Amino acid sequence: MLDLESLEKYDSQKMYKIYEKWPEIAKEQYDHNFPKVDFQNISNIIFAGMGGSGTIGDIFSSILSKTDIHVNVVKGYLLPKTVNNNSLVVVTSVSGNTDETLNILESTQKIGCKTIAFSSGGLVREYCKKNNIEYRKLTMIHSPRASLVSFLYAMLKILEPIIPILKKDIIQSIEELEKIKKQISFRNLSNTNQALSVAEWIESIPVIYYPAGLQSAAIRFKNSLQENAKLHAITEDIIEACHNGIVPWVTKTNLKPILLEGSDDYHKTKERWGTIKELFNSTQVEYKEVFSINGNILSKLMCLIYLLDYASIYKAVISKTDPTPVEPIDFVKRSLE
Repeated sequence: MLDLESLEKYDSQKMYKIYEKWPEIAKEQYDHNFPKVDFQNISNIIFAGMGGSGTIGDIFSSILSKTDIHVNVVKGYLLPKTVNNNSLVVVTSVSGNTDETLNILESTQKIGCKTIAFSSGGLVREYCKKNNIEYRKLTMIHSPRASLVSFLYAMLKILEPIIPILKKDIIQSIEELEKIKKQISFRNLSNTNQALSVAEWIESIPVIYYPAGLQSAAIRFKNSLQENAKLHAITEDIIEACHNGIVPWVTKTNLKPILLEGSDDYHKTKERWGTIKELFNSTQVEYKEVFSINGNILSKLMCLIYLLDYASIYKAVISKTDPTPVEPIDFVKRSLE
């Protein structure tokens, strides 16, 4: 069983202590008096960002998936050809120095679309100031990935006029984060801690299965395992996987499936979960189930992400790995200078 001494020893920059404050950070940012946006006649929204900043776009895409607002998430250098002067491009770079994000900002200037950028400063801030682009400076805490709630809840407040999510749902999501914290934080390193249970269960390469509504949580878990625990991880949409990805489970493998299941998944998706579990049982494939809480989509996603991010930190420490350094990413960034 993991202990506090190991956390202190291997988590050199105390990332786990930042996660302890996630509910508090979320509330502080949402309660802050940020100036809100005032965009009119928006036909579609594009969220652009990489890594932890890209996760924010994934979450907004999930929130807006059942509305009349068309959303694209861009993780790269190029905007869709469909972007025009009625499009809103929301650019996020926690560090403020992301090469791809800066390229997107330059593209918005050529297209003449509506644009707002969020960062903790850096080149993004300088570019926006120079080119008179709507900009909000937000707080980075520890690292871009650990700053997820800081940026997300600030952006929920700032984008409130154009994002149709109820204030009560946002408040509920913060309350749910506070509830789950008591169960998954480092103050409860016992067998009742689900995040620790997930971390201890992962022994090789996890294949993370998810329904469409929980895609952002699955992608975030993959990214967190890669950055924090330095593990390979794979994501698969459960419905699409039933047409291809499940076939290799008939052969011996060191991969292990994790099933991210929604509390109110579509009834056909629930049937598919039952079928794939039956297949795993018949082929003696050991799997791990993780369920979302009941509640609105933001609460479901944020509580899952909170649990699974904590699991990635615990997995790192169990493996005697420091979760903070990401030297290969630093190597790539240096090559772009």
